[in-house]
Order: sequence, then structure tokens, then C-alpha cells
Amino acid sequence: MELKDIRNEIDEIDNQLIDLFKRRMDCSEKVALYKMENGMEVFNPAREGQVLDNVEAKAGQYGKSARLLYSSIMELSRAVQHDILGSGSSIKNKILSADKNIPFDNNNLKIACFGASGSYAHRAAKKVFTDCEPRFYSPFKEVFEAVRSSEADFGVIPIENSSAGSVTAVYDLMLQYKFYIAAAVDIKIDHCLAAKPGTDLNSINKIYSHEQALMQCSDFLGANQQIEISSFVSTAQAAKMVSESEKNDIAAICSEEAAEKYGLEIIRRGFQNNPYNTTRFIVISKKLYIAPDADKISLSFSLPHVTGSLYSTLCRFAAQGLNLTKIESRPRYSKSFEYTFYLDFTGTTSDSNVSRLLAALSDELVDFSFLGNYKEF
Repeated sequence: MELKDIRNEIDEIDNQLIDLFKRRMDCSEKVALYKMENGMEVFNPAREGQVLDNVEAKAGQYGKSARLLYSSIMELSRAVQHDILGSGSSIKNKILSADKNIPFDNNNLKIACFGASGSYAHRAAKKVFTDCEPRFYSPFKEVFEAVRSSEADFGVIPIENSSAGSVTAVYDLMLQYKFYIAAAVDIKIDHCLAAKPGTDLNSINKIYSHEQALMQCSDFLGANQQIEISSFVSTAQAAKMVSESEKNDIAAICSEEAAEKYGLEIIRRGFQNNPYNTTRFIVISKKLYIAPDADKISLSFSLPHVTGSLYSTLCRFAAQGLNLTKIESRPRYSKSFEYTFYLDFTGTTSDSNVSRLLAALSDELVDFSFLGNYKEF
């Protein structure tokens, strides 16, 4: 048999599969109407498990692949049912009632910023809130507490770095406090090594900085192993401590702004591992804002500890042509070896396909939280 003949046979089979798929989705609509009339839930895990076990058994050597295929089909079937039943009324109402006018230009806002004056977070805050001078808090939890208590209207805090990865403590706090993200801003990071005037590299015995900055400069630190390193609460606070210390053999890895503010002399510039080193900061709020030009969405949710659960959920995003930009997993404290997922994707809630997807997921997924639809500066 020639390749052309095999391909013709495949085309014929595919045409049959398409017709069968359409028939199956039509049946999903009928199922949705029946469930609506009888007050039944869309998701029936016991029924789906039986179907998938049966498919795997019948498919023989292709059992695992068939299970994966049918798992995706059932996810899409549930999406149809959710649309018909009007699932997710709570999240739909939340999105509709969101404030579209974010008061970034209001000079009376109270801004809680991580670290100290001259920090990279300070730079991020000034980029978003150009007319406000923030108040500084550390550790990270104090920023969240300031927003929770209404001591601050917004908080500015780092969430990930292009070299050192996610700031896991912030992800955990986001999941704990369930605040919204009002905006995100990327800040180019150019670290400097700063010490008291007259200090040179050979006389330094200890370097202080935030653990993320230390990771971002690991090549330099590895080449100078004779120098002890110590994690500090923030880069700017490390610079402040060095300036106030009586010791002359210590230095800080910080921003140039922090070195200048605290009267330190810069010994080295731009020595981070990655010359394109960038940190993403988020603006957190108790209130949900969705600006008309918002183009990124963040969610968190938990999944059952079973094979294919994450894949099955992610296929729903692929079916809508949505681009996932971040997936982060964190341990779920209430269950051993189960995880909460934090997910970012490009999109807007004004897109009806996106809003329907969010509505469906909010009804199905455990601990589902819509964390915001926002613009990245």
C-alpha cells in the first residue's frame, strides 16, 4: 500500500470521527437540559471514572492514549453543559461589578511597598503610582497586613524574577489572603555591590542582601567564596544596615538608588548572572479592578491527586486558544501531597469565551480563586 493510500484511509476515518464528535457534543447538550430539569450537578466524577476505565480496557495497547483522548472530550463536554446551565453566577457577578477606573494617578492613595526607600520595589511603586510616596514594610506579610487592615489602599511586592524564579513566599501569601492583582510591572534589575567609602573588594568579608538578589548574583559570589554571604530582609535594608554599621568590611548587593540614598560607594555594577535580569512586581488590592485594557488573568485552584487532572484542566484553555504564561504549584496545607496551582494567561474577561471558561472552572475546581484581570506596565 502506498503512503497516499494510507493517508486517504486516515482522512476517511477522520471524517467519521468528526461526525461522531459532533453527535457526542449534541448529546452533551441534551444531558445539560436533563440535568437542569432535575437539579443535577454538571460534574459527576464517578460516572466519568467509569467511562474512562471502560475506554482504557477496550482500547487494548492504546488504552492509555484512549483514556487521554476521552478525558479531553469529557472536559469539552462539561464546558458545553456549563454554558447551558449558566454556571458560575458568583464569578460573573464579581467581574461585572469590578471597578473599571483604577486610581493610579490619585496622589492621596496609601501605598504599602516592600523593603525600604531606594529598593527595586520602590522603583516599581513609583512607576505605577507616580504621584505617591509609599510607606515601606517588611517582611512580605506586613505588606499584605497593611492592605488587609486598610492601612494601605494598594501593596507593591515582587512575585518572580527572570533568573531566580518565583518568590514562593509571595505565592503562598497570595493564596492565603486571596487579594486581587490590580496591575503588574516589570523592572530591569542592575545590581551593584556597595560598601562604605574607601572599601575595596579585597577587604570585604561579608555581603548582605535579599535571598533573591544573592541567587541572581551566584556566579560572582561563587567566584569569591572567601566572602561570607548572609540573607537579609531586602536589598535596600541591607544597604541601610551596611551604612549604619560600625564595621568596614561588609557590603550590600542593592540598587544604585539604595547605594546613593545611604551614602555607600559602588564597588561593582551589573554583575548579576543574567544581563537581562528582570523582576515582576504585582500591585495587590482588596478591591477588584478590571481596566478596559486589561490583558492578563491570574487564577488559583486545587486539583485532585489523580493522573491527568492538570492536563484535563489545561486542555480547556487550549480549546479556547488561550496562551498560558505561568504555572506555579504550591503545597496545599489542608491535604498531604496535594497542590494548589497558580496560573497566569493572556486574555480579558470582556471576551465571552474567557468569562464562560472562568464560570465553568469556578464551579468545578476546588479552592478556585479569580485573582484578577489586569494590565502589565
